Amino acid sequence: MSEIPARATESTESEGPSEDAPLGDAVWQSSPPGSIYDYIKVASFSIGPDGLVDQWSLRAEQLLGIPAEHAVGTDPIDAFVDPDLRERGQRKMAEILDGREWTGVVPFRAPDASTAPGERGRGQRGLAEVYVMPTRTEDGEKAAVCIVVDVRVLRSIETDLAASQAIFGQSPFGFLLIDPDLRVRRANQRFASTFGGTPDDHRGKGVHDYLPRAEGDRVTATLRRVLETGDSITDMHVTGFVPGTEERRHWSVNLYRVHSGSGRPIGVAWLGTDITARRQAAREAAAARRNLALLNDAGARIGNSLDLETTARELLDVVVPGFCDLATVDLYQGLLVGDETPPGLADGSAELRRVAFSSAVSDAPFHGVGERVQLGAVHHYPFNSPCADALRTARPRTVPAEDGGLVQSTLAVPMVAHDTVVGLVQFARTKGSEPFGDRDRALAVELAARAAVCIDNARLYRREHERALILQRSLLPPGDPEASGLDIACRYLPGEAATGRASEVGGDWFDVIELPGHRTALVVGDVMGRGLRAAVAMGELRTAVRTLAQLDLEPAEVLSQLDEIARGLGAPSGVQQATRAARRPREADLSEVYLATCVYAVYDSVTRRCTFANAGHLPPVLVEPGESALMLDVPPGLPLGVGGEPFEEVEVELPEGALLALYTDGLVESRDHPLDEGLQAFVGALTDPTQPLEDVCDQVLNTLDSHHGEDDIALLMARVQGLPSDSVGDWTLPREPRSVGRAREYARAQLLAWDMEPLVDTTELLVSELVTNALRYGEGEIRLRLLLDRTLVCEVWDSGLVQPRRRRARDTDEGGRGLQLVGLLSAAWGSRRTPRGKTVWFELPLPGADTQLTDPAEALLSLF
Repeated sequence: MSEIPARATESTESEGPSEDAPLGDAVWQSSPPGSIYDYIKVASFSIGPDGLVDQWSLRAEQLLGIPAEHAVGTDPIDAFVDPDLRERGQRKMAEILDGREWTGVVPFRAPDASTAPGERGRGQRGLAEVYVMPTRTEDGEKAAVCIVVDVRVLRSIETDLAASQAIFGQSPFGFLLIDPDLRVRRANQRFASTFGGTPDDHRGKGVHDYLPRAEGDRVTATLRRVLETGDSITDMHVTGFVPGTEERRHWSVNLYRVHSGSGRPIGVAWLGTDITARRQAAREAAAARRNLALLNDAGARIGNSLDLETTARELLDVVVPGFCDLATVDLYQGLLVGDETPPGLADGSAELRRVAFSSAVSDAPFHGVGERVQLGAVHHYPFNSPCADALRTARPRTVPAEDGGLVQSTLAVPMVAHDTVVGLVQFARTKGSEPFGDRDRALAVELAARAAVCIDNARLYRREHERALILQRSLLPPGDPEASGLDIACRYLPGEAATGRASEVGGDWFDVIELPGHRTALVVGDVMGRGLRAAVAMGELRTAVRTLAQLDLEPAEVLSQLDEIARGLGAPSGVQQATRAARRPREADLSEVYLATCVYAVYDSVTRRCTFANAGHLPPVLVEPGESALMLDVPPGLPLGVGGEPFEEVEVELPEGALLALYTDGLVESRDHPLDEGLQAFVGALTDPTQPLEDVCDQVLNTLDSHHGEDDIALLMARVQGLPSDSVGDWTLPREPRSVGRAREYARAQLLAWDMEPLVDTTELLVSELVTNALRYGEGEIRLRLLLDRTLVCEVWDSGLVQPRRRRARDTDEGGRGLQLVGLLSAAWGSRRTPRGKTVWFELPLPGADTQLTDPAEALLSLF
């Protein structure tokens, strides 16, 4: 028994051959602490030929609770076997000493702290699994070596091994045990079924046997970190290929360090699950969310401007770089020049213009069908090109990538709106980006369709806008208006000119209307609303104003008639009117009438007095010489179309050189500031009214550039230049026959004084006719007035209310031809009511090189 060193099992450096060393090699190495023997806690002792213990290990002391000095020399049955089993134990011991091996479970009672030395154990009961191996001493006598293990430890190990085997073998995940050298020590069947072979075939392999180099390096570094620090890794994504295939797979891997029973690190556990399908689903979900976000973004950002080029740029702002790396938009050239429908040919080769280009790659040109197309260039696609095919079929096409080019994937998508192709958008992705798939193709079609509808709307708007502008401008006074006794300057700016971006046409207008007697009507108005409807309404009201002005009505009467006209313009017809009246008998439906504001002023150049009437418009501004500008206190009244209230008149005397300004709200009103602020800015801009009127207009517009809004702007300015007193002849005649002769004398003398001798005969004849009619058909005293300015005007006033009426005289009539004669010899004639009667007038052009005067004798002969 001496060959068994005492307490050999307690050596801290139990030695044994390395697992990797070949059998038979004399290679011994120390195992680190925490071996399987430490975990099992194996105890040993030996029995001599006399049946007594002759060696007792330290582990036996720990397991059985008997010190070596008490155990050596004692009967092992008496030492720790339960007294009730002593007899049976003695028989077994005799058999063992007779040379028979025995293995079995032996109950024992470990002594507690109160057990006296030499006494039998009265402490904790236990079971020990005993392995008895017969041996012989040097003298050849029979002896035995006993190995004792606590049954509870064994059962725990068995349970742990069974559980480990079940988990390892039955796990639905790939399970690896990787040793400290980062080699596979064990693999389960799940891992082997994925990577081929049996689980044993993977023993000894490393990470790089399964993963590409870069990915293998990353995973190797992670394994070393886990082994060194003990920090676990969860849900680490690893990408590789299944052996024998080119299919890219993705795994989610959990790593944690594995320890022995004593806590010594013995490797890293690898738990991996295939997440390729999950990643694909996640990518598809992310792509769906991205596509939905793109569509939402497109809905919010595309079409905010009713401009073709701007809408195209808005599309590219949405898709680059969120959807593609490069993109272009081509629109039909005919569409851009205002054709009714896009002029696309059946073969798809119509001319297009590149209106938008965007790139997320610096200095990256976009090549279309092998050639570069510059922004703004007009071009066409060859018949056999994918782009022409897309235009021809109204379906998206894939454009092949060029060898050595930057672009690897391109979609040519036609822009279709209301079954009409309006252009082509190309989406491209550069090398390194994911090529377009079916989902991307569908999204590209949807984005192009949305942009196409907005572009078609912009096209329709442009067409209507241009028509409205043509109508609006055709109704404004042509050129620079002229008026007697006034210096006129005006400005009209449509909304897009005022703001720098497209806007609907408004209903602003102004007019300068010459009236008899060297008087002038100044008009500024604004139809509420925008678009073609407002422009048409403006044209109708402007025409009505001109018609009413020619009747020479008072300003308040003109506005009253305009109010009725405005209410009639939107009135429903027939059954609609009756139905609505029955449904709302007492309600005024203002949505069915045109509402407009207007200020109407009549200026008399002889008296330099101006009469104003206002229908809900902003007040006129007056600047007298040497004074600050002020807003005239003209009662605002109600807008045209509302009805129900009379309009008031205000008469103001304008001094020589005074400046009068009429304007629309687009000049002073903006969403950025209150109306009062704009009005004060306008008044403050009129700092030097002595400048030429054109300069004053420019100064006002430049000063208010940051104040006006998006509305149209109409500005009418007039500087007073009254008719000189020496250009007026004014006489009062008594109501008697000889006043006719005096009137001729007054007229002749005045014309000769004005050096207008060529007009004497005609004027004498016509003055005689008008004064005669005033004596015959009028009342009260007669007033004769001659006015010389750009024309000669003769006025005959009386107190009668009966207006003269021109009629055709019969051959046998002695009279009745006076007004016919006035019509033949004058350039214009007419009559108007006055507060105290009426005025009949005629007008003659001044003699000049281009003036043909009618001979009075010939005119008289033509009447008979």
